[in-house]
Amino acid sequence: MSSPAGITLDHLCKTFRARGKAVEALRDVSLDCPPGSFTALIGPSGCGKSTVLRTALGLETLDSGTVRMADMGPEKATRAGLTGVAFQDAALLPWRTVAQNVALPLEVLGRAVGPEQGRIRELIDLVGLKGRENALPGELSGGMRQRVAIARSLVTEPRILFLDEPFGALDQILRRQMNIELQRIWAETGVTTLLVTHGIDEAVFLADRVAVMQAAPGRIVDVIDVPFARPREPALFSDDRFHHLCDQIAGALHGGHHAG
Repeated sequence: MSSPAGITLDHLCKTFRARGKAVEALRDVSLDCPPGSFTALIGPSGCGKSTVLRTALGLETLDSGTVRMADMGPEKATRAGLTGVAFQDAALLPWRTVAQNVALPLEVLGRAVGPEQGRIRELIDLVGLKGRENALPGELSGGMRQRVAIARSLVTEPRILFLDEPFGALDQILRRQMNIELQRIWAETGVTTLLVTHGIDEAVFLADRVAVMQAAPGRIVDVIDVPFARPREPALFSDDRFHHLCDQIAGALHGGHHAG
């Protein structure tokens, strides 16, 4: 794995037009994610979280502002395999095996898959699916399919990982388990990660910092440091300090400001 790269979002502005009306999706959004860091972006539905991620991936154009990753813009970074992404929908091809789905980004980038078979097996093992290499998506649970999506996002050895509500469709128990697994995977890879989530507890458990967004227009209103040492154990979910920080973030989400 090559050294991680940072993400710099500088004064992002984006307006959509719908039914003849202008909808200001992003206003002056700036955020710096240092190399090797884990940042969570949290906010209500419709606040522009996913638009931030999509502009960083080059899937949406900006009205103004810039995105830089290792001195590259989004399109160049994507073509170079610098970025990986996993969405809420695992979007696996049903006729392809686990290993073949993991290999897909290599094919998209025009890279030979044969020499990467060892890495593909390592990633399947990393996400806890050893022995399921030849399974089809229809033979996997929802959590397993998301594990495949995460392995696929890492196959190009990206220096930056974008996660857009990857566990949003899972039940609370499975989501907690996947949070623990994602922390382990992030620790082993060291990849700079930006997670979009609705879950305050998920953000606090996983991230170094939580950027809080509000809507109408979409903007970052607070960036809150998470002080807990790593690795974070499941018992942290029951810790009073954890709940206090979650309450601070909830206050920022609803228009207040955190203390300290």
